This record gives sequence, C-alpha cells and structure tokens, in this order.
Amino acid sequence: MTFVNRYGITLAADMYLSKKAEGKLPAIAVCGPFGAVKEQCSGLYAQTMAERGFLTIAFDPSFTGESGGQPRYMASPDINTEDFQAAVDFLSLHDRVDPERIGIIGICGWGGLSLNTAAIDTRVKATAAMTMYDMSRVNANGYFDAMDEDARYAARQALNAQRIVDYRNGSYELGGGVVDPLPEDAPFFVKDYYAYYKTPRGYHPRSLNSNGGWNKIGCMSFMNMPQLTYTHEIRNAVLIVHGDKAHSCYFSRDAYAAMVKDSKYSDNKELMIIPGAVHTDLYDQVFREYLK
Repeated sequence: MTFVNRYGITLAADMYLSKKAEGKLPAIAVCGPFGAVKEQCSGLYAQTMAERGFLTIAFDPSFTGESGGQPRYMASPDINTEDFQAAVDFLSLHDRVDPERIGIIGICGWGGLSLNTAAIDTRVKATAAMTMYDMSRVNANGYFDAMDEDARYAARQALNAQRIVDYRNGSYELGGGVVDPLPEDAPFFVKDYYAYYKTPRGYHPRSLNSNGGWNKIGCMSFMNMPQLTYTHEIRNAVLIVHGDKAHSCYFSRDAYAAMVKDSKYSDNKELMIIPGAVHTDLYDQVFREYLK
C-alpha cells in the first residue's frame, strides 16, 4: 500500500491487522531505525502491535526503501516529520480506524522524529520513542557530544566541499553503511550495529545501513535544526524506552528531562530504562522478550 505526503512524495507501507479485530480500531504508524527499511524492525513492531488489537502500518520514509523521492538516500528533519504526519493523515481516513486513537512509534533516529511529530501534530494521542537518537544533536555535536565549535566548522567545510563534488559529478557519493569487514578494534556500538545490519538477524538488501549508507551530505540538514525544542509542550502521552547499556542512552535520558522540565504536561510522560539492554536489543531481541 502507499500514501502521499504534502511534498508529493509517495510513501510505501505495509499494513498489519489481526483477523480477530472488529469494528473501529486504535492505530499506530511505525518507522525506523534511521537508515533501515520497513521489512526490518519497524515491521516487527507493527506486526506485534497488530496482534494486540491495533491496526498498524510500518512505512519507508521519503528517499529510502520502496518510497519515492529524489535524490535517493537523503534525510530531512522537516520532510521526515511530514512523513509521520502523512501516515496520520492516511490512518485518520481509514474506514477501520478510530481517528481519535492514533499513535506513533519511532525507533532509533525516528524516535527523535516521533517526538518532533508529537510536538506539532495534536492528532497523535500517544507516542513511543524506542532506543532513540536525537539526529540533530548527533550531527551537530558528534557521538557523546565530542565535537567542539572548531570540529563542527571543519565538518561543515567537508560537507560543503562534498556538495561541489556531487554537483560536478551529477551524482551523490554514498557515505557507506555499517563497516564491513568489522575491524577487531571497532567500538562496541559499531559491533552492535554489525550484529544486526550485517547478519541474517537483520540484513535487508534495501537497507541503507546494511549496504551503501546515506549520501555523504544526506543528513547535513539536521545540523542546524534542534528538533526537540517544543517537546515540553506535548500534551498527549509519551513513552521513551532505552537500554541502560546502550551507547545512545543519553539521548533518551536528556530528551525526557527536557520534555518534563518546567512542563505543565509531565504527568503522562514516562522514561523506561531496560536493564542490561544495548541499542539494537530494542530493535528485536529485548522487544520480543518484553512482550511475551
């Protein structure tokens, strides 16, 4: 199935619906991880939630997977937020959906985008951000906020130089997906990604992370776009879930703290930390165990 966002980009989605479901149903749109496709863990989430009585869709974001958009393998805080809103548009008009009970689930980089969506789209009644990345923060500051102003300037110089190369060549140079072969001295989080994206556990031929990755300039637009600015104004329910052993856990802890600080709407917000879980455990393994 497909639906179209407000930029005219056709988004590809898989729908999940239990044969036992009757009447108007609550619905959930699922997307992520960042650089994955709907046949990977977003499909697992959607299928699992459908088994629990929801009508669900897992979709590929603009420029990736089976969705449209040119050039390929680009990301945008604006367009990707619109992707979630377009999914809500679609679900709101579906004849099996109760439009007053629509939620979204964002995984990894789409966790941050799901919070950005919830901050702007009042139709979203519940949001879950799973093992989230704040893509604005990681692109501007690097992993673990290791980039200072000079390093950020050097990164901007390199990205803008790449734009000239791409323009001259008439094509976009890929940045590479998860490193393969895996170096023995690779950081743990790289090994964690390899164990998912490069093995039968999670590999998919259309996945950016499993193959050539994003364009080198593909995520540049996130650097100047702090996407979590208005999360403290979200009035509907939010659940943020992360593993305490994940390299990325600081994104969730800080996003939750900012969301509830000085907020009048903190009573329906929750941070759930899963003991012993690493980043990709919440893609599949711990997620399956937790829902047994």
